[in-house]
This record gives sequence, C-alpha cells and structure tokens, in this order.
Amino acid sequence: MMNAQLPQETCIIVGASHGGVNLAFALRKEGYTGRIQLIDTDKRVPYHRPPLSKKHLISDEPAGQLLKPLQAYEKADIDLQLGVTVIDVDPSEKTVTLDDGSSHVYTQLVLATGAQPIIPPISGVASAAHLYTLRTANDAQAIAQAFNTCQQKRVVVIGGGYVGLEAAASLRQCGAQVTVLERESRLLARVTAPDMSDYFYRLHQENRVAVFNAKNVSEIQTHNNENLVICSDGSQYPADIIVVGVGVHVNTHLAEKAGLKIDNGIAVDANNQTSDDSIYAIGDCCAQFNTHYQRWLRLESVQNALEQAKVVAAVICAKPPKVNAIPWFWSDQYAVKLQMVGLSQGYDKVVVRHECDNPQSFSVWYFNGDELLSVDAVNHAKAYVLGTKFITQRQRVNISKLQDSSLALSSDLVVQV
Repeated sequence: MMNAQLPQETCIIVGASHGGVNLAFALRKEGYTGRIQLIDTDKRVPYHRPPLSKKHLISDEPAGQLLKPLQAYEKADIDLQLGVTVIDVDPSEKTVTLDDGSSHVYTQLVLATGAQPIIPPISGVASAAHLYTLRTANDAQAIAQAFNTCQQKRVVVIGGGYVGLEAAASLRQCGAQVTVLERESRLLARVTAPDMSDYFYRLHQENRVAVFNAKNVSEIQTHNNENLVICSDGSQYPADIIVVGVGVHVNTHLAEKAGLKIDNGIAVDANNQTSDDSIYAIGDCCAQFNTHYQRWLRLESVQNALEQAKVVAAVICAKPPKVNAIPWFWSDQYAVKLQMVGLSQGYDKVVVRHECDNPQSFSVWYFNGDELLSVDAVNHAKAYVLGTKFITQRQRVNISKLQDSSLALSSDLVVQV
C-alpha cells in the first residue's frame, strides 16, 4: 500500500518590510525547502524605509528603493502576496485568514507586523489639511506632492525625535519654512545626553529651522486648506503642511487574537519564539530580553529586524543561531551622519570627545560606572567602530585618556587587566 503524501511544510511570514523580506531569503539560504508565503498589506514591492525621511524627500528617485527586485522572489520560489491583509490567526488549526476570504495553513508562522505612527488626540487633528505621518512610501509621496503644490511652503513638524528632525532637514533643504515643536524640554530627550540634544538644536537653527522645545500642541485650526497650530502656552504657528512624528503603536492585534503573550510588544525568547512554539515574531513588533544589557527591550531599527530574521531562519532550519546583542542605529541630517551603537539608558557619566584634527567630528560616550554603555558618533566612523568593539567585548575604557583629545582615539584606550 502506498504511503499518503505528507503535506508540504509551509512558513507564512506576515509583513514584508526589512525583517520579513530578509527572513524569507535567509530561509532559502539556510536550506529551507518548504513553501514560503510572504504577505503584506502594502501593494508595493517591498522597499527600503529609512530613506523616506532622509534623502527621498529631496531626491527625484521613486519612493522606496526596492529591497529585492521582483524577479528575485520568483527565483527563490517565495510566494509574495501584496495588497492583502491577514485578519485572523487560529493557532489550534495553524491557519491564517486573509481579507480576501482565503485561509492558509502554516507549519511556522512569523509575525513581522511592525508598528504604526501615533496620531495624538489634538483638537482639530482629524480635519487638518495636509497632515501626514512618515512611515511608508505613500506617506513620503503625499508629503512631496503637497509640498510641490503649496505656495508658501510653511511646514510644522510635531515631534523632535529622529524621524521629525530628519524630515525637517530634508524639507528645509527643499526650501521649506520649517518649524519643529517638541513637547519635552530638549530634542531627543529619551535617547541622548543634553550635549547631543544641544548639538542638533544648534544644527537646525544654523540651517534656519525654527526649533521650539517645551511646546505641547493643544489645537489645530484649519481654514481654506491653511492650518494654525496652537500650543497650550498660547503660541501659534501657521502651516501649509503638518508632519507628525511622536512615536508609534505596536501592531500586536494578530498576536492578541492568537493568544500570545504581550508585554510592550510580542514577547519572544532568545530564538524569537513566542509563547506558541510554532509562532515567531521579529522586528519592531516584538520585545526580547537582551543578554548584554540584562533587560527586556523592544527596538525599532532595521539592524534589529535583520539580526532577528537571521536567528529565526537558523532556528527553523535546525541550525545554531548567531545572536548579536548590541543594537546600532543611524541618522542623516543635512551633511551630518550620526552613528549610534549600544543603549545609553542608565548612564551616570558622559564623555564628550572632540577631535583636534577634525572640528566637524565628535563623539559622546555613555558610561554606567566603568561600563561603556553606548557611543554616539557625529561624522566619526572610527569612534563608532571602536565603540562597537569596546561594548561588544565588554572592554574597560580608560576614561581619563578618552577625555584627553591630544591622545589618538585607538584601542590603546582599553584598560589592560
């Protein structure tokens, strides 16, 4: 008697941004022979997102440079399904349901659902003219189109985080009159030291962007497609375009339907496995215990999504994963490149180092006692590379030598034990 044919192993990936796309191709690289379904609500072929708030707004390039050409998915036998949305997950039956009514069975399910921008509950926000967030190619194109059609080109950016500042820099370089309104007492207050906040404040002021801290937007009045942004202190700012960059909501609705553990994101273990053995989560949507910093983290970065994609691909293919516990980030504003490695939260000492031979370069080093936590490097790749090495290897840095800019920045700064 012939044996019944076993059903084909299937990995369904929900979300086709950096994490989801790289996972699909990493699975093939690791030798996965089953079916791969990569599903995304966006109708566009998956594209790079970081440039949307940076060079895209001041370039003639089509919105969203492709992560992979369409032919690459066909060659790798990856079933790319765009313009459809997963609306339900049934872990008991191992099925997902799409908004087109179809149901699909999985062996492994990976949630790469990301996050969506917050629209704060400001009076009048729903009826504001030309108000945008900036997370997708559609957002970037809408901002560019509005900018090209408005006459006075007055832009108010609500939020002085990295996305808001990058958008402000890009639009200013296009000739916009830009105002940034930040609720906290300084820019980037949650992620950098005051020295770095002051630097970016001066940078934008020098480029004729009006930056105001401690501004809580309370109302937006709109008349004839012109907005008036009003703060709680009574100050008012006219705007033809409003860009909102005040944070994100994590997309956990599918995980909640599946009954997965949620804690500031979808809780995952070192292998990015959720509370259900057949379901994984990667990227912005998940929270994971970081072994280097010894605390739970939810990281919003391309690097984190790519690293986690490699881990899951290895685990699914029964291979030992390589885990990188040190996150890194970057930001481009005007001619400034900021590279960041590590996490500064919990620092009790900051060293700001200016290089004698290059006044345009400096770095900020964050310590907790003798432990180097993170480094912010402005136009200074060497500081970023050395900082990464010191943090990864848990090397102790001689702080006195680090503070002495007459000494070369090198591995000689390490305290020999």
